[in-house]
Amino acid sequence: MLSKISLLCLGLVCTSMGVSAELAQTSFELSTIAEGVYVHHGQHLDIDDGYQGDICNLSVIIGNTGVAVIDTGGSKRTGMQLLAAIRRLTALPVRYVINTHVHPDHTYGNAAFVGEHPEFIGHDKLAKQMLTRQAQYEKLNQRLLGADGTDSLTIVPTQAVQTQLTLDLGGRTLTVQAHPMAHTQTDISVVDDKTNTLFAGDLIFAERTPVIESDLNGLIAVLEHLNQQQFSQIVPGHGKESRDQASIIGNALRYDRALLADVRMSIKKGISMENTMETAAQSERERWLLFDIANRRNVNTVYPQLEWE
Repeated sequence: MLSKISLLCLGLVCTSMGVSAELAQTSFELSTIAEGVYVHHGQHLDIDDGYQGDICNLSVIIGNTGVAVIDTGGSKRTGMQLLAAIRRLTALPVRYVINTHVHPDHTYGNAAFVGEHPEFIGHDKLAKQMLTRQAQYEKLNQRLLGADGTDSLTIVPTQAVQTQLTLDLGGRTLTVQAHPMAHTQTDISVVDDKTNTLFAGDLIFAERTPVIESDLNGLIAVLEHLNQQQFSQIVPGHGKESRDQASIIGNALRYDRALLADVRMSIKKGISMENTMETAAQSERERWLLFDIANRRNVNTVYPQLEWE
């Protein structure tokens, strides 16, 4: 069983960071998954139903000389909770904040870390994508999160990853890999070389239904490539980490391949996209949370692309 550190933001700590008394009373839990590696698990909520800015996995890696954060949550408030939790673990500087892709639930906690003066790391297409979507995402945050959304500003990368980048934390290095179009146009993964832990971002989902924004064929290709390597454990973008690589990647591939095959078959038979939403990947329905809403969105993304194959 994973050991857990229940981190309660104390009033003194949070006040020193400019955080409200309400935030100071909010519990924020990190799980220890390896030496110096911690994960906060977001709730399985859909962005249109109960979203509160804390639905994805946020990871912390502590070396001898500094800290790296992988994804920061969907609001400055969530980012401040994460930063307060880090400060309960270590006084070392946060040297790197790494965003695995552009989606707002992974990036809008960045604002909480500006005062730490880290390098913000992302795919070389991430800055452009963040700025292109800035008005849309900030409007969405304000609608869904109210005041928390208003404070959650767009913070773009200060260092871009074109292919691969190595980050030194003292006694451990992180290898950051940029990927071609897959879940989004901006996907990166991170490997902690000390523990051989893969942080996959939303290239891999566990428990809740995978999401495809960009290229299903590309996503399958990236997963197959990752599966050729051997990792000690894998942290997905959503859901529990796993040491069973065959299952966690295999489950994602099974869903993706079923969706691909079923949508292709519908197109071949002349079945409309609306009707395909009710039939595609139904063999997977009982295996995933939030299936009905996420799978319909995936069909809406994939169907028009495959019509042009």
